[in-house]
Amino acid sequence: MTQLSIPALVDAARSGSLISFPTDTVPALAVRPDQAPKIFAAKQRQADKPLILMGADANAIWPFVHGSPQDQQRWQQFADQYWPGALTLVLPASPQVPGVMNPLNPTSIGVRVPNAICAQQILAQTGPLATTSINHSGQPALTTLKEIQTYFPQVLTPLADQWPEPESVEPVPSTVAKWTGQTWEILRQGAIYLA
Repeated sequence: MTQLSIPALVDAARSGSLISFPTDTVPALAVRPDQAPKIFAAKQRQADKPLILMGADANAIWPFVHGSPQDQQRWQQFADQYWPGALTLVLPASPQVPGVMNPLNPTSIGVRVPNAICAQQILAQTGPLATTSINHSGQPALTTLKEIQTYFPQVLTPLADQWPEPESVEPVPSTVAKWTGQTWEILRQGAIYLA
């Protein structure tokens, strides 16, 4: 694995390389949305596990989802409470989302804005990226730069000084809430508790 400055990492991501960076939950494995098959291959991940579109802020995310003005207003109000943060919203995908991000259901997309400075710096320059946790499918998420270097040597990362000190407790993944057309269905309780 090669550690790069943020500008060099952004250039690599723009060119379609797999990158990893710290977030407010577990580190992300990320690539340009149209290159999403690279993540499925690297993780040995099944097509029934879609990727998440991660952006630097909500305004970067909204063009990738589609709904009525009333729906969009409700999504915006909900996101305003929790973004940036550890909440993934599963919403109807707009035509801008490459179908390869969710091969079995390309009409739906999970979206998130992380509350992590390094992630936001990268995403602000690359635009939204296809992301997931960095691990082989079915294995625990990797949480340290050393683990990522060991198991994913081909993945590019920020320099070591961009990574937070390892915590004594395991990071908790994001909470996942899906819009049903009327209300929110909690698919996974994670770092943010939703009743």
